[in-house]
Amino acid sequence: MDRAIGRQARWLGSPWARGVAAALAGAVPALTFPAPSWWWLAYVALVPWLLLVRSAPTYRRAALDGWLGGTGFILAVHQWLLPNLHVFILVLALLLGALWAPWGVLVRALLGGAPAARPAREGSSPAGPAGASGEGRRRVTGGRCAAALVLVPSGWLMVELVRSWEYLGGPWGLLGASQWQVPPALRLASIGGVWLVSLLIVAVNTAVAELIARPAARLPAVAGLLVCALAGTLAWFWAPVPRPAGTLRIAVVQPGLTGTPSARLARSEALTRSLAGRDVRLIVWGESSLYKDPADHPALAARLTALSRQTGAELLINADSAHAERPGISKSAVLIGPDGPTGDRYAKMRLVPFGEYIPFRSVLGWATRVGKAATSDRLRGTGQVVMPVATAGGLRVGPLVCFETAFPDMSRHLTRDGARVLVAQSATSTFQESWAPAQHASLGALRAAENWRPMVHATLTGISAVYGPRGERIGERLGTDRSAAAVYDLPLAEGTSPYTRFGDWAVYGAMGALVLAGGYAGLRALSRRPARARR
Repeated sequence: MDRAIGRQARWLGSPWARGVAAALAGAVPALTFPAPSWWWLAYVALVPWLLLVRSAPTYRRAALDGWLGGTGFILAVHQWLLPNLHVFILVLALLLGALWAPWGVLVRALLGGAPAARPAREGSSPAGPAGASGEGRRRVTGGRCAAALVLVPSGWLMVELVRSWEYLGGPWGLLGASQWQVPPALRLASIGGVWLVSLLIVAVNTAVAELIARPAARLPAVAGLLVCALAGTLAWFWAPVPRPAGTLRIAVVQPGLTGTPSARLARSEALTRSLAGRDVRLIVWGESSLYKDPADHPALAARLTALSRQTGAELLINADSAHAERPGISKSAVLIGPDGPTGDRYAKMRLVPFGEYIPFRSVLGWATRVGKAATSDRLRGTGQVVMPVATAGGLRVGPLVCFETAFPDMSRHLTRDGARVLVAQSATSTFQESWAPAQHASLGALRAAENWRPMVHATLTGISAVYGPRGERIGERLGTDRSAAAVYDLPLAEGTSPYTRFGDWAVYGAMGALVLAGGYAGLRALSRRPARARR
């Protein structure tokens, strides 16, 4: 056993080997997301990375292990971007991975070092510096372990918060989102959003790492695991739930890969006509379902209006097109009723970096030469919109476009503005054979559960999915091999979830914990200076 440990220590002593190990350890959590969806792995997925970082010989090495692990995580979660961005995805991963460098230092500070010694036997000499007893060292270690259970998850959450900024790529791959199909986790999300779920997952990983690395301080680790289990149990049995408020019959039209825009439109029209007589109140098409804006093309508007009359439902289409009133192209959700366009429209606000625009194009524009980055920038919308659907009795829906479903604040904003249904229009046809469609579709469950509002996720080519107000899946999912129109009886709900009401309190709590810990550490450092000076 000792010989095996010695070989492992020598292997990790190599900077290159240790770097590879850090990157691989950081990539493990990617398996918790779709398509693998090994959600249960999330509760131990960070343990190898934590153990590696805590063993770093210096804080500089811990920061590097955090950076390389973060790089591995970003690469693994976004590996489906490789065919489009090629070598540039590595540049992006290295830039975003640097966000985990401070987290590595935090892990090393709280979990690093040797385990506490056993209490000195009676008659033996005191252990530790300045005559400190073994029991005293155990108390110090226990305090550090208890602090780690709060501060390591808080530090992780700050990384997730910073990288959630839209100009850094947005909140794709938040650790809490891996639990999209776990009802107790969705209940937690209704209380504190996906952020609270991430906190709990990292806390469990930290406790497990402590049990492995510090057996002498098992008490705070076991207590931490019990607290996490108790939090999930209390949320499941005692957290408020939405009140049922009837149903709404909606339909999703997914034309599939049909070649040219005209062929896609023809297929969408045929699928929509098949819904006539089925008492559907709202029909949703996917992102970029049209390449002309009905507002600027009367003949197209007339065709869509005829579809609305024939089906008795309003159509929510999506136009990826130029505007007559200003230059440039935007992606807009447009509502079409039996009397024509209603005037309600929403232009996508948060664009996909490098897919729909290139940040700092004058510096990073070379990305278009090494991959399939955007050759021109899309226009941004100026504000979110809630649309009343006349054919559904004036029920109000809140549209989102593409990866805007990854942003918790956007769905919350729409809910607070009165949206009864959240509707996402997406197109992931570029990434059909990857994990991207399943990852994207799963986000709807989190947004629905957070806000107690059903979510409709409609795509051009799959995966289209519908979720109820608790995040539960409704009806069939339309996979990437389907070209179909599907009807759903969507359960509506009343009430305001704790997350919608109170917002990102879990994030603010994590910030507060880190600030208090930093202040405490600073005061301790200042108090030690006079003592050292007297020596």
